[in-house]
Order: sequence, then C-alpha cells, then structure tokens
Amino acid sequence: MLELAGIIILGILAQWVAWKFKIPAILPLILIGLLVGPIAAAYLSGDGSKWIEPIWNGEKGLFPGENLYYFVSLAISVILFEGGLTLKRDEIKNVGPVITKLITLGSAITFFCAGIVAHYIFELGWEMSFLFSGLIIVTGPTVITPILRNIPLKKDLSTVLKWEGILIDPIGALVAVLVFEFISVGGDGGFTKTALIEFGKILLFGTTFGFTFAHALAYAINKKLIPHYLLNVVSLSAVLLVFVASDVFAHESGLLAVVVMGMVLGNSKLKNLKELLYFKESLSVLLISMLFILLAANINIEDLMLLYTWKTAALFAIVVFIIRPLAVFASTTNSNLKLNEKLFISWVGPRGIVAAGIASLFGSKLLKEGVEGAEYITPLVFMIVLGTVVLNATTARLFAKMVGVFLKTSNGILIVGASKPSRLIARFLKDKGKRVVLIDTNKRFIEQAIEDGLEAFNQNIYDENLTDNIELNDVGYLIALTANDSINSHTLNSFSKDFGEHGSYKIASSMEAQIATKKERERFFTPNDDFINLSEAYRENPYINEVKITSVNEYKKILGLFAVEEKSIPLFIGKGEGLYLIAEFEKMKKDKEECILYYLGKRLVFQE
Repeated sequence: MLELAGIIILGILAQWVAWKFKIPAILPLILIGLLVGPIAAAYLSGDGSKWIEPIWNGEKGLFPGENLYYFVSLAISVILFEGGLTLKRDEIKNVGPVITKLITLGSAITFFCAGIVAHYIFELGWEMSFLFSGLIIVTGPTVITPILRNIPLKKDLSTVLKWEGILIDPIGALVAVLVFEFISVGGDGGFTKTALIEFGKILLFGTTFGFTFAHALAYAINKKLIPHYLLNVVSLSAVLLVFVASDVFAHESGLLAVVVMGMVLGNSKLKNLKELLYFKESLSVLLISMLFILLAANINIEDLMLLYTWKTAALFAIVVFIIRPLAVFASTTNSNLKLNEKLFISWVGPRGIVAAGIASLFGSKLLKEGVEGAEYITPLVFMIVLGTVVLNATTARLFAKMVGVFLKTSNGILIVGASKPSRLIARFLKDKGKRVVLIDTNKRFIEQAIEDGLEAFNQNIYDENLTDNIELNDVGYLIALTANDSINSHTLNSFSKDFGEHGSYKIASSMEAQIATKKERERFFTPNDDFINLSEAYRENPYINEVKITSVNEYKKILGLFAVEEKSIPLFIGKGEGLYLIAEFEKMKKDKEECILYYLGKRLVFQE
C-alpha cells in the first residue's frame, strides 16, 4: 500500500515540479523512477532492493507476474486513444507543406536512417533496429511546449514545431505498433506466408474494431443514449473494451484498434468531444505519472550498464546531429524558411511520452518472448528521450539566440474579446504592420474575425492552457476589450506576466471611467471611456479616423474635446514609425509635436 501511494504522490509531485520550472514532465518522472529503482538498489539501499519494486523475482512486488504488462498495456491504450482524438483531417490539410513533409518524408528518413545506424552500431537484428527507429519518430507536444514556452519566436517557426509534435504523436505510435506487430507475427521462422496472414489479421481486426466502435460510441453520445454523468466513464470503458476485444480476435491488435478509434472519434461530429478530451487529458496525466515511475523503476542497473559504452554516445550523436537535420532539411526544401530557422527546427526534436511508454511495453514483451536484442529497446529509447529532453531544455533558448531566431522584442498584440469594435481595431493594427491575435469564447465572433482575415482563437480566458500556446510567444501587448469587467480584470491579473511585456491594458468599467485615479488610468485602453462608449462610437461611425497634431497646445486641446464628446473615442497616437496607446504615449513623455491621433466614431471638426 505504501509503495502504491508513493508512486501516485511522487508522480503528481513530478508533474508539479515540471509545471513550476516549465520543463517537460517526463524528465522528473523518469529521473524519480530511476532514483527509487535501479539507483536505489545499486547505491542507496543496504540490502540491494529497490525502494519501489514493480516486479520482484517474477511473482512478487506491486505487479507480480504478468500484471505489470497488463497495466502498462491498458494505460498506453488510453494514452494512445487520447492522442488519436487530437488528430484532425482538416488540420493536416491546413498545416502547410513543410509540416506535411516533416510528418511524412521526415518520419521516413528518421525511420530508415536510425534503423540502419542502430543495426550497425549495436549489431541488433533488423527487426529490433527498425522497432527502435519507429519508436524515436515521435516528438510530441508535451515535451515541445514546455521547452519553447519562454522562447519568443516568429509565429511560423512556433507553428511548425507545435504541429509537428501534435500530428506526429499518433502517426509515430501507429508506425511503432505496426512494426512491433510485424515482429510479433514473424516468430523464429521469419516473415513467412503464415506470418504475413497473421499481420493482415492484426490490421483487419485493429482497424475494423476501432472504426466500428468509434462510430457506435459517437452514435450513442449524439443520440443521448448515455447520461451526461456517465459519459466519460462509459467512453473509458469503451476504449478498454475495444483494446481487449480486438486483442482476443487478433493478438497484439489492441493498440492499433484504440489509435484508430481515437482518430475516427476525433474527426466525427461529436457534440461532447471537448469534454471527452478534458477527461482523457486528466486521466492521462495520472496514468503517465504512475506509468513512468513504474517503468523507470523496473529497469535494472544491468540494463543501464548496457548503455555504458561509446556506442551509445555515437548513436545519440548521429540521431540528434545528423539524422534529425537531414530529415528537417529534406522536408523544408523549397520552403520559405530561412537557413537559421531550419537549423533551429533541426536542433529542437525532443522525444516524448509515447516513445518511452511504448518502448517499455514492447521491450518487456519481446524480452519475455526471448527475442534477441530486445533487452536494448527500453534503455536505448529511454536514453534518446532523456538525452534529447535535457539537451533541448537546457540549450534551446541559447541556440535560438546563436542562430538569430530569438525575437529581441515581442511586439505581437493579444486582444481579449472579438466584438465588432475589437475586430475593427485589430484590422487597423494589422494594416499598420502589427501581428494581432484575437481570442473569445463567442464562436460566431471568432468565425467572423477569421473571415475578415484576422488571426483568432476560440479560447476561454479562464483556461490556464492559454499560456501553453507557443504560437503566442511573440506577444508583448495585452488588451482586454470585453463587455465584462471581471473578465477584463482577470485577464490583466492572470496574463500580464506572460503577454504584457510592453504593457497590459483594459477597457474601463462604467464606474472606473468616472472615479479612477490618474495612476489607475495608466492601464486603461482609452482615457475616459467604457465598453458602452466604445460600442456607441462604433455604431455612430465604424471607421478609424485620424487628425494631425502640430503642437503641444493642439494636443491638449484635441484630447480635451474627446473628454466631452461621447460618440468619438481616441485610440492611438502615431509618432514617427511608432504607434502607441494614449496611456502608453503619456507615460513615455514623448514630444507632443508632429504626431497623428487616431480615433473611432463620429468625425470631428477641429478648429485652429
């Protein structure tokens, strides 16, 4: 009982450490597992026992006999199902040729080159070599996002790395599953006609069960045959049922079935898909926390000693410094990416949770079956995972500066609220050469913003995952323009540190517009106006006008006029090549001569 509780406690502690220090969770999880497992047995425990013993003498420990493999199999099935849910056909169509090539041509180059290198360096059989190479195709968003979260990059560069990780997760898992199943049916007699028939059965039953049960579950959910409070647990039960049932009809087809099931469900018109994803994400966090401590603890010191050779360093160096750049440069030929951007993408390729988890499962099963070279699979993949995560976590920021992709100033603008006035302001800023991103929970507003050619996301400001969006790394201005003052205040309080490097502003509430102090007005989007005034000015004249200012007196006089004119609102001051909010301009104490004031609403006549 103590060990089981300890695994959960240590796992969640590792997740918290990862969140606190903004590092991939897999790093502290595996390190803790190694510490309480093989390291404790070799150096810390007086009797040579592990502090957490998943299997002891085959029949003792937390998971005696086959139980650890069953638990790992079921946990991996849930994790792969969640990965499948995130893969959308539309996203693959829209991500662009570079990302499409990375997850196809790039994956193929990694698969064949890494397999050949592993075969000749470690003298593994071709089957084991290509299983290893299939496992290290996967990068994954859970390792990429924490590494890049605090590196300001161009949006295009962040997008490539983000979508490569998201899309290659289920695709890489599928490749690894197929290679493993091909090995499993090969047996000692090689890949005979019988073995190929068995492999065909695996493909047939895996895809059939996954496809059929996905449609059945989607039908049951959409027809409300499942009560809302049972939705998540019924879905979990369905995933486990598909995994087990498919495996009964064709041994080792269960993992393929759940990946297919997730992909089909993720692309179906499922009303509760987002809710289902949230549940599976929470469950995956718990399973991953337990899984990797168990798997790392189950490794023996003898397995680690297999890596204590120059061959390990050679394999790691070739995979990271030769094969990854080769795959990236081949995939980005004739693209708009510059040389320094290609170099940065080549450098950032950390392997993730799916690779380590499936490696442990497949390695253990093949080792139990006595397949030659199977003892290398788990430690080699763990080495690649830990090595790439540590390398990228410690050097990505420095390397970004070295190759010149690190943005020295984050001038992107994040506007919370996509109402008509917000969209008008966003179009104005975009026309001035600014990168502007709109977010709102109103789906119709977001759709209209996208139709207007604006960058917009349907996002809840109360969702902490907003800071995980690495495509917002170049944002340095935060503006809250919703009709709800509590949302505006929450936006500034919660996200100023992440997105307000150069300033955080909000539209004043009706009360604040009347009684706020001069200091408080420094954070107001406009000096004296609330959202009602903003909306009325837009209805009066939905255009942004401009007036030239030539002197300090004229500047004061014109701003004074806006203080009494309710249907016109001053927005920005243009000075040279700069564009500033009124509060920002006042605070910077720039010269008031020879500037342009931009305002929304009723056109005013300014007399000399």
